[in-house]
Amino acid sequence: MPSKTGTLPVSAFTLLTLCYSQQALAGGIMLYEIGSDNTGLVNAGAAARAQGPSTIASNPAGLSYLEGTQIAAGAQLIYGNVKFDADGDTNVAGSGSGDVIEPTPGASFFISHKLDEHWSVGFGTYGDFGLALSYKNDWYGRYFSQYGSIGGVSFVPSVAYRFNDEWSVGVGIKAMYGMLQAQAAINRSPFGLTDRADGQYKYEDSTWGYGANLGVIYAPKPGTRIGLAYTSKINLDFKDRIDVQGNGLLLDRVNGTDTTLGVQVPQTVTLSLYQQLDAQWAVLATVNWQDWSQFGEIYIDVDTSSAGGQSTTVNAPYKDTYQLALGTQYRATPKLLWSGGVAYDTSAVSNSDRTLNVPMSAQWRVGAGVTYAVDHDTDLNLGWDFVWMGDMPVDQSKRLSGDRVSGQFSSAWIQSVTGNMTWRF
Repeated sequence: MPSKTGTLPVSAFTLLTLCYSQQALAGGIMLYEIGSDNTGLVNAGAAARAQGPSTIASNPAGLSYLEGTQIAAGAQLIYGNVKFDADGDTNVAGSGSGDVIEPTPGASFFISHKLDEHWSVGFGTYGDFGLALSYKNDWYGRYFSQYGSIGGVSFVPSVAYRFNDEWSVGVGIKAMYGMLQAQAAINRSPFGLTDRADGQYKYEDSTWGYGANLGVIYAPKPGTRIGLAYTSKINLDFKDRIDVQGNGLLLDRVNGTDTTLGVQVPQTVTLSLYQQLDAQWAVLATVNWQDWSQFGEIYIDVDTSSAGGQSTTVNAPYKDTYQLALGTQYRATPKLLWSGGVAYDTSAVSNSDRTLNVPMSAQWRVGAGVTYAVDHDTDLNLGWDFVWMGDMPVDQSKRLSGDRVSGQFSSAWIQSVTGNMTWRF
C-alpha cells in the first residue's frame, strides 16, 4: 500500500460500537449475542432451533417453521472488566489503562411471514461483527492505541422453502455496513532526546460489503432437527487519510497519507442439533467454525524516531476458531420456558501475536434465559451470558522508536443482559 516516509504506530482495529451494539465477542470478533434469545443458550442449537424470527441470523431455513407473521425486537447491555496491567519490561511512562470496555447498549429487529405451506420470507437487522476498546489518553500504551473500533451492522432479507416435513432450505442476502475508527498518540520525544508533547493520529472510514447466509434443516422425526448453516465472507475495504495533530517535520510527512485497510469478515459454518426429549425437556448442541486466518490488515503502524518515519499496514497473523456449545431447555409450565448453556471458543490469536488493538483469546461462556408467554401471541424473553477470557499476555514494541508495552489483561470478562419480545399475528 502507498505510504509516506515519516515515523509513528497508528493502531486501527478493535471492537464494535455502532448504532446497534458493542458485543461480547466469539473466539474472533464474530458475535453470538445480537439482542435475541440466543444469548441465554450461548449459541447452542442456533442453526436448528427455529423458535423465532431471529433464526434469520443463525439459519434462514428456520423461517419455514414459523407460522403467520412474527416480529421480534430486542435490546441488550454489554459491560465487562478488561484492564491491562504493565510489567517491568514496559519502557513508556504513563497511567494505567482503566477498564477499556464501556457499558454499551445494543438492539436487533426481525420479521418473518409465511406465504404458504412451502414459502416463507423475512428480514433482519443486527450487529454481528466487531470490537471496541477505549483506553485512557495518557496510559502507557497510548502510542499503540487510545481508542479503536471496528464493526458491522447487517441487513438481511431472507427466503425459505419447505419441501416436506423433513427438509427445509433458506438463503439470505447480507449487506453489511462496516465502520472503523482508530486513535493513538504519537511519541515526539523518542529515546528521551527532546521534551515535546505527544502528537496524535486519527483514522476513520465506513464502507459497505456484501455476502450471503445459506442454511438447511433436516427433521428425521418430530422433535428432532439438525441444522447446517453457512455465512460467506464479506470484504470491507476501508480507505482514509491519516489525520495527524501536532507540529513537526515527521508529523507533517505522515499527515494526509492515503491508507487502505482490507478486512475480510470471515466465512463460518455452523452445525446444530435440537432434540426434544419429552414434553418438558430438550437438549441442544452446536459446533461452529470461523475462518479467521483470512482476516486481513488489522491496524496501521506509524512509528517515530529521530532519524525518520513511515506508516505501514499490519496483516493479522490469525488462525481459524472453533466453538462447542451445549444447552438445554425446560418447559416448567405452559407459560414458562427456561434455557441454559455452556460453550468454549478457541482463540484466533496466539499469545505471541496478541496486540493491544485486538486482545482476543480463548473463551468460556455460560448463559441462562427465561421466556414467558404473556398471552397466546406474545412472548417476553430475558437472557444473560458471562464470557471469561482470563489472562491475556501482550508484549508489543515499535521497531524504530523502541517503545515497548509488556504485561497482560488480567482476569478479563464480559457480560451481556438481553431482553426481547416476539409478537405473532
